[in-house]
Amino acid sequence: MNLAALVTAFGVVFLAELPDKTAIVSLILGTRYRPSWVFCGVAAAFVVHVALAVAAGSLLSLIPRRPLQAIVAVFFLAGAVLMLRSHGREAGEEEAEEAPDLGEGAGFGKVAGTAFGVIMVAEFGDLTQIVTANLAAKYADPLAVGLGAVLGLWAVAALAIIGGRSLLKVLPLHLIVRLAALAMIVLAGVSLGQAIAG
Repeated sequence: MNLAALVTAFGVVFLAELPDKTAIVSLILGTRYRPSWVFCGVAAAFVVHVALAVAAGSLLSLIPRRPLQAIVAVFFLAGAVLMLRSHGREAGEEEAEEAPDLGEGAGFGKVAGTAFGVIMVAEFGDLTQIVTANLAAKYADPLAVGLGAVLGLWAVAALAIIGGRSLLKVLPLHLIVRLAALAMIVLAGVSLGQAIAG
């Protein structure tokens, strides 16, 4: 297993997911319902998304090396731009998120199922899924990238559910967005360098 791929996937996905609206949804659901039940649903949804992303990335890795590195570089740059632009829109919107009302005394199945469903819909085609596919194509180690991405997503979900409000007081959201975008720009530069060098 490629440890560099695992650590890179964890770091980039973790940073990209922190300012994402699914982290906010997890936070809201975790304050309203039993946190462990919410985490079970969220964690299961993230496993499905990472599996889809790694499969897509593995297909991309069939492209010859130089063109693949150029494609990966473009995707990372696009991801950085999307992250910076979407954060600007979300910061201006200031709309209140609200947790779905599952009724009095909702059980494990209902809470976990709702969390799973909300994350499945919100994360489909999301930036972290695209980044995971890019990393899987770049490193050609689907297991390491998949494990790193899942752990990064789970870490953000756990932080959001347990102490998201406190984290944002210590680390401002705009700084998190800029760090994630910078990491993607660095990865784009590395990929472009590899494409040029052959």
